Formats: sequence, structure tokens, C-alpha cells
Amino acid sequence: MESWQPPESGPFVGRGEAVGDLRSLLSTRPLVTLVGMGGIGKSRLAARVAEEFGPGAPGPAGPCPAGPGPAGPGPAGPCPARDGLRPHPLRPGAPRPDAPRPDAFAAVHWTPLWSLTSPSLVTSLVADACGLSDHSAGDPVDTVADWIGARRVLLVLDSCEHVLDACAALVRVLLARCPALVVLATSREPLGVAGETRFPVGPLEPDSEAMELFAARAEAMGVRWTRPEEYVAAADVCRWLEGVPLALELAAGMLRERPVSAMARLLRGRLALARGPESRVQPARHRALRTTIGWSHELCDPHERLLWARLSVFRSGATVEDVTRVCRGGPLTDSVLARALEGLVRKSVVTRSDDRVHLYDTVREYGALWLAELGETRATGTRHARRFHELALAAEESWWGPGQAETNARLTASYGDLCAALEHLLATDPQRAAELAGAVGFFWACSGHLHEASHYLEECLRLVAGPSAVRARLCWALGVVRCLRGEYDTAARLAGGADEEAVRAGDATLLADAAYLRGLVMLLRGEPRNALAVADRALAGPASGPAATARCRLVRVFALTASGALRRARAAAEALRDDSVAVGEHWTRSYTEYQLAVIALFEERASDAAAHARAMLRDKRLIGDAFGLGLGLDLLAVALAALERGEEAAVAYGAGQVFWEMVGHPQRGTPELRPLRQRAERAARLQIGDAAYDTAYELARIADPFRTLETMLAG
Repeated sequence: MESWQPPESGPFVGRGEAVGDLRSLLSTRPLVTLVGMGGIGKSRLAARVAEEFGPGAPGPAGPCPAGPGPAGPGPAGPCPARDGLRPHPLRPGAPRPDAPRPDAFAAVHWTPLWSLTSPSLVTSLVADACGLSDHSAGDPVDTVADWIGARRVLLVLDSCEHVLDACAALVRVLLARCPALVVLATSREPLGVAGETRFPVGPLEPDSEAMELFAARAEAMGVRWTRPEEYVAAADVCRWLEGVPLALELAAGMLRERPVSAMARLLRGRLALARGPESRVQPARHRALRTTIGWSHELCDPHERLLWARLSVFRSGATVEDVTRVCRGGPLTDSVLARALEGLVRKSVVTRSDDRVHLYDTVREYGALWLAELGETRATGTRHARRFHELALAAEESWWGPGQAETNARLTASYGDLCAALEHLLATDPQRAAELAGAVGFFWACSGHLHEASHYLEECLRLVAGPSAVRARLCWALGVVRCLRGEYDTAARLAGGADEEAVRAGDATLLADAAYLRGLVMLLRGEPRNALAVADRALAGPASGPAATARCRLVRVFALTASGALRRARAAAEALRDDSVAVGEHWTRSYTEYQLAVIALFEERASDAAAHARAMLRDKRLIGDAFGLGLGLDLLAVALAALERGEEAAVAYGAGQVFWEMVGHPQRGTPELRPLRQRAERAARLQIGDAAYDTAYELARIADPFRTLETMLAG
């Protein structure tokens, strides 16, 4: 099993003894906390150790929730990772060793906590890191604990100091309930949990490891030392900076502006002056980092300093367009801002990969202090919130069209900033917060952030009395969340509330979405005729937006199939599929293929059913829908059993079960699917025998489900 870990910005240097010691500790201790100051290299050390423990190299992308949808015509969201799905313990894409290490963990999950704005989101972020799209109505802690169970799992919690109490509370519960779990935490202070082993992380050895790091970073900047005096000066810099990795990174970024010999002279003077009474309470390495960050700040021109301060408002990294929209103003015109950003990248204050820019956590904190000093914290936070409010509204508008997957990917990558925007607006502009929550709530439901969506939607409903259009959207999005969690009575009440508010607003699109939610609840309750009547009334009413119309048409297709009107259902599904293909949309199309497969099975056209199931799976793979992949693999298994390919059916069922576990539910679907599954399993067992079936199923359960999926798609 594999999981994402943070990419390293250059070669890992030194700390060989620390890596060995940590390997030994993690083999015998349930909780190890790397404790040290900011910038000392705790995260890099944790990443290296986690990589060595895992059976494969870490994945290439950050956490990204796969998007489950309801059984039938529910929503499903995309994911920004390279392969379109969230990294999780079973993702493909990283090389595997010929044989796993004997001390390897079954899974390694990396949870970056520095971007959190609220302690209440810690458990949800851990669930996300574990690859879960929690659809349960219970406490998310229970879902995480059940998912880990008795497996040997390494959970890395990075930057716990931001949410220390919440981390400690979660770790206590997980360690009590998961006997083979091992937690590796990084923090500026211990968690304070019983059984915790504290592992101090100090600076690099100045004369060896620090020098190696400084030289590597200098060479990456295009600076190479050729004269002996330059090496002597570089060694002096490493000693004056006490071997603090972040200080060395920043110093290397200054080498284009100042030769290493001049840097050594200036550092000697600055740090010598800093020695005095404060040294009794502040270690030299703290002064070295503070001095280096301050020095980097001084070497920046005024425009770069202002941009540095304003960049501190971002939580998930930012695109260049985001930076421009949020940070421009006053002296930072677009052209000046672009030059300032280039300058910060050159000085290693900002890292840039592709179109996204990031700040080191400690550098961000320094920028936030200057932002407060400038008196711009609230104003910059407001511009930041407005930017992500606009993005969410634009995403909602572009749902029906060729940019569907990319739009969802954009929102997923901006998860931390969306949370920060909501927190800011709840405190300063609740109505705008409600608009943002109503727009993003549906996407979060699609991408598995059901608990977060529920929290913000409920808070907005509590705070905002109007206008009716805003409350209708809140009720509708929260109803989708409740439906996905199996709380059908609550979802039905919210559908009624959405309908009442939509009537007051006189908005046909909101009325259609309320009808979609009511129809969805009816389908899942086994009331297809009622669902059909609701969908028909909505479609006969005033014209609504294309996405809402498509959702109602999808409810109608499902209802016709479940009612036995197969010919009408097939015609309706094919027409909706063709419309989806025409606009380049994937989510609706995937569910029309699902229905066409079900219809083909009812009509005993097993080959056609298998083809439709594979078409559904291709779309689900593209938009990152874990729920839909489980549903589609089950459907493919039914078709394969009908084709008397019992072993392949067992494999499809086994792989599908992994996806069902990701969403925290047993197999689900509209009621008519259940007997198809049961008959297909019995048929497959008769075809190959119980022992062969169980073996194929269990092997698929422990194999990489994405690799199995690719095999299934190849036919």
C-alpha cells in the first residue's frame, strides 16, 4: 500500500543517525513526536522516515478527496491529482520494490496540518489523508478508527502545534482503538499524550551536513564556489547560522544578491551583536533563524516586502492569478507585483511549482506579523475571501460543461483557502459566507468533505435569515449532504425547506434542484413512482439552469428503470447521455451509462451491460468518484457473472469492496440493484466454486484497486 508524502525540494542531506533511531523507535513505540523549532527540518525528517517505512515511493501530489456520489443520480466530484483520484493507501503510480520490507507498514498516511484554520477540522483532514470519503452520519473519529482497525498503519501528523489540543485528543482515541497504529507527529511542542516518545530535532552539524546542504542549494541557484576563501566563508555562514536548515535555505537564496564572503562578514557582525542577556533564554539557533528571515526581509525591496506580507493570507498555496487578485493594490500594480513575485522566488522566500506558489510555514508567520504591523490583516483577508467566493460561484455556474472536472479540481486544491474564507466571512459578512457555503457545499459533498460541508452550511443557516435564494441553496446543499449520509428523513425535510425558499425567491433553477433532492430521497427509499412524478412536474415547469435540468432528467431515468418502463428509460438515458457528450460533461454521462447497464441486465444483454459499465467506470475514473467506482465495479461484476466469467466477477467485486470501504458504507445503490448483486454472486460461485471465488475476491481486496480497475477496463 502507498500514500502521498510531501515532495522534497532537493536532496535530503544528513541526519542518517536520526533516521536510523526513528526507524527503531517506530518499530516499538505507538507515538513518536519530532519536537523542535520552526525551520529545523522536522517535516523533511518525518517524510524521509515515512518513505523508508512505506513499501513504495511516495505519490506525486497532495491530498485530494475522491468524490463519492449517492447511489444513483447523486453528485460526484473530481480531484486535482495527476491521475484524477485522491492519493490513498492503494493508489498506483509509484514504483514498488520486488519484495516489501519486513517492517513495512500496510499504509503510510501523511496529514499536513499547517493549513488548518479551525481545530474542529483536524479529524476530517486525517480522514482525507487516509483516502476516506466519509458518508456516515456518526462521529468522523469512529470512521477513521474503523478504517484503520487492526492494520499496521503509520499516520504522520505534520505541524501539530497549530492545533495541538485537537491532535492530542484524536491521537488518544485512535491509539486506544487501533492496536497496530503508529503515529509520527511533528510539532514545536509535545502533544502531551500518555506513552508519547519525544524525539528532539536539532540543527545540522555545521561543518559537515550543514555545509553539504548549503552547497547543494547554492548550486541550485547557479552559484558555485571555486576559490578556497569562498569555501571558508561558506563554512563560516554554516557555523553562524547554527546549521538551521531553513536559515541555510534562505541564505542560499540571497547568494545571487551578495557573495558568500560578504554574507559571512555581515552575519558575524549581526549575530555577535545579538549575543547578550537574551541568549540566556533564547538559543542561538533561534536567533540565527530570526536573523536570517529578517535579513531576507531587509534584502527585499519595498514591493517584495509588501507582497510577502500579503501572501501570508493564503493557506493552500496559490495560483499566480490568485496572488494577483488578492495582493495587488496601492503600489503593487500588476506589473510591479509580477516583478516582486519573481524576486521572492529568486530569494527562496517563495517556492514555485508549475503555476502555484507556496511559503514555508515559518516564513508565512513572519509575513503575517508584518501584515498586522501594516494594519492590512483584515483588508487582505477580505480580498482573499472575496476571491474564493468568486471562484466558488463561478464553479457552480460551470458545472454543466467541459470544464467540470477541472473546476472541481480547482476547488479541491483550494480547500484550505475556502475554509479560511468561510471563517473570515462568518466573522465579518455572514451573508457572503452563506453564498460561499451554498456554492461550495455541493462540491464538498461531492468530494467527500461531508462533515465540513455540514458544519458550515448549518452555521450559515443559523446566522442568515435571507434572502430566500441564499437559504434555498443552503437547504439544498445540506440536504444532499444528509442524503449522502443516509439520513433520508432529514434530507426530505431540507428538500421541503429548499422548495419553500425557492418559491419565495421565484427561482426556477432552485425549484428544480429542490425537486432533484426530493426525487433522490424517494429513489433511495424505494419509491420510484413518486420520484418520477416529482421529476416530471419539475421538467414541465419553468425552464431552469442546465445542470439542475440534467439532474432532474437523471432522476426520471432512474425512476423509469426502477418502475419497469425499460424502453422509455433506455430512450431517456440515451438522450441525456448524448446531451452530456455534446457539452463535454462527465458526471451525468457516467450515471446514464450506469442506467443503460442496469437496463441491459434486465433485458439479458450481458455484453452490452459490461460495455456500459466500463464506460461508466472510465468517466468515474476521470472525475475521481470513489462511490461511483464501487458502484460501477459491482455492476461490471454482475455483467461478468452473466457472461459466465466467474473469476473476473469475483475480482471486480473484491476491488469494488475497497472503494466501498473508502466511503465508510457497505454496498449501496437503488433497491433494484440489490437482487442483481445477490444473483450474480451466487452464479459466479457456482461457475468456479466457493474456494476459487473466495481466493480471487480476497486477492483483489488486498491488491491495488486502481491497477485492478485498469485491467477490468481493458476487458
